[in-house]
Amino acid sequence: TEALVYVLGKGRREAEDMALSALSKVGMAEFRDRYPSQLSGGQQQRVAIARVLAMRPKIMLFDEPTSALDPELVGEVLKVIRTLAEEGATILLVTHEMRFARDVSSRMIFLRKGILEQDDAPEELFRNPASEAVKRFLSSVMPAAA
Repeated sequence: TEALVYVLGKGRREAEDMALSALSKVGMAEFRDRYPSQLSGGQQQRVAIARVLAMRPKIMLFDEPTSALDPELVGEVLKVIRTLAEEGATILLVTHEMRFARDVSSRMIFLRKGILEQDDAPEELFRNPASEAVKRFLSSVMPAAA
């Protein structure tokens, strides 16, 4: 609620309502009185997403949102991101979770050493890699699908 009060100028009660709504959206409302140290990694990540949602941004950046999570917690975070994408949120997702990115994206951009290698619809990027670098990367992270 602090950013809502001190950055957006919301009243304390309105900020609490907005925060609880955001926590509910990511399935974390029942944990609203817990400290981060009392939450799992996946729960902490979902609370971080709720903090962003409460601010009502025009675009959200997720930079490897599952990289520090145990494999069993990855699904929790990906489910929240998938729901946001399905609801029409504008999301910039940096990830190596290529199957997930293909499923939720309307556009995929492949960068290598700061150079744009490919900018396409997901199916086109997977079906027709524009360079050897894109092809190598896809075969390394998705051996069966490349």
